[in-house]
Amino acid sequence: MSNLDRTSYEMPDEYRYTGFNTDGTPKKYYLRTYGCQMNEHDTEVMAGLLQGMGYVPTDSQEESDVILFNTCAVRENAEDKVFGEIGRLRPLKQRNPELVLGLCGCMAQEQGVQKMVLEKFPWVDVVFGTHNIDRLPALLAEARTSQATVMEVWDKAAETVEDMPKARKDNVRAWVNIQYGCNKFCTYCIVPYTRGRERSRQPEDIVQEVRQLVADGFKEITLLGQNVNDYGVDLGTSSFAKLLREVNDIPGIDRIRFTTSNPWNFSDDLIAAIAECEHVVEHVHLPVQSGNNEILKRMNRSHTREYYLQLVKKIRAAIPGVSLTTDIIVGFPGETEEQFEDTVSLVREVQFDNAFTFIYSPRENTPAARFEDTLTLDEKKQRLYRLNEAQAEVCLKRNQDLKGEVVDVLVEGASKTNAQVLSGRTRTNRLILFPGSIDLRGQHVQVEITHPQTFLLKGRMVTREEEVS
Repeated sequence: MSNLDRTSYEMPDEYRYTGFNTDGTPKKYYLRTYGCQMNEHDTEVMAGLLQGMGYVPTDSQEESDVILFNTCAVRENAEDKVFGEIGRLRPLKQRNPELVLGLCGCMAQEQGVQKMVLEKFPWVDVVFGTHNIDRLPALLAEARTSQATVMEVWDKAAETVEDMPKARKDNVRAWVNIQYGCNKFCTYCIVPYTRGRERSRQPEDIVQEVRQLVADGFKEITLLGQNVNDYGVDLGTSSFAKLLREVNDIPGIDRIRFTTSNPWNFSDDLIAAIAECEHVVEHVHLPVQSGNNEILKRMNRSHTREYYLQLVKKIRAAIPGVSLTTDIIVGFPGETEEQFEDTVSLVREVQFDNAFTFIYSPRENTPAARFEDTLTLDEKKQRLYRLNEAQAEVCLKRNQDLKGEVVDVLVEGASKTNAQVLSGRTRTNRLILFPGSIDLRGQHVQVEITHPQTFLLKGRMVTREEEVS
């Protein structure tokens, strides 16, 4: 059984209509999200709660009755951006004392952040963390009457709350949490401290949520967890491979993605499930972080370079055409030039389809924050530049190899820069742009790749006559 109690959410009656003004018009909310897909999903839940109270979204902070910043604590620059934005909003708060300004998410779980808010940003009305999002209606009500910052941050979740309302951005793609927290305690990572230990949702709850999304017309489902490989370990009755097969068997399901996977515990059964399930796409995000064993050990990563390369070999053998992406940190404390070059050589050897690369950012209360760091910021930036140059070469070559191929594309919408150009993704998660009508949003089309570029593809739709010929 799960180590948490399970309950179903129901909006308390006393908050159901508090999102309306006295003249009956709805109040407005503004939500800004920093960080990963888990944060994006949490924002969807908060938006669902607010809309359940009567609020409507707005893109204008000036018009807002509630402004919430859903924050990320993984990198220092994200925190700097949040505090800069909160500082900029002080005049708005002074002009509109009825405005409720809130900080939530991973940053809120840090005691240093809580102290800073109380001492330097007293115009913030409410602070809450990652474990009590369902308490948002009550916290807003308290913030409206309190003379001081309302702060409610739990060290861990008391229960798993199911059936939370969600305001999703479109009806093409949807994220579904399958697991919360992480048990890995990588020395650089603050996630176990901000999101707690691993907690798996019951498989029947996940399947039911996906089943409803399919009935609502969603085409692509992404299963979310800090480490999806460990899904079900705490339940004792399920596994991620088993869950993938169950979701794959839902009638009408289209595409299934998942993120993120730790290389450790990426079992043969999981590889087989990805290969066997027709709706699970051929894309695996597999963070390696470094190509040097000594650095991996200092990071408390559970894999070695050799293990990772063997895992990649097994995945590619079982899943033809699979796309592999990764995360990499440069400038970890103590990293030598030779150790960095091991990472560059790994990038060239694996031939990743894409990589998300970062300069190491020390996080308070993590073990790595106490490690001696002799590298200058300029040295770290130079290494990041060289790594990105190597990865860009790999990306361009792999994309150029696709020129002339016809690929299945799920249309997500119009390009951000040209309404006459559509944007979509292949099963391997490559972004592709091509001319077309917005009426095709949410549909599958066949696209010939005509102009491969480093980080995206460009192409043209192929007619049915061309497909036949």
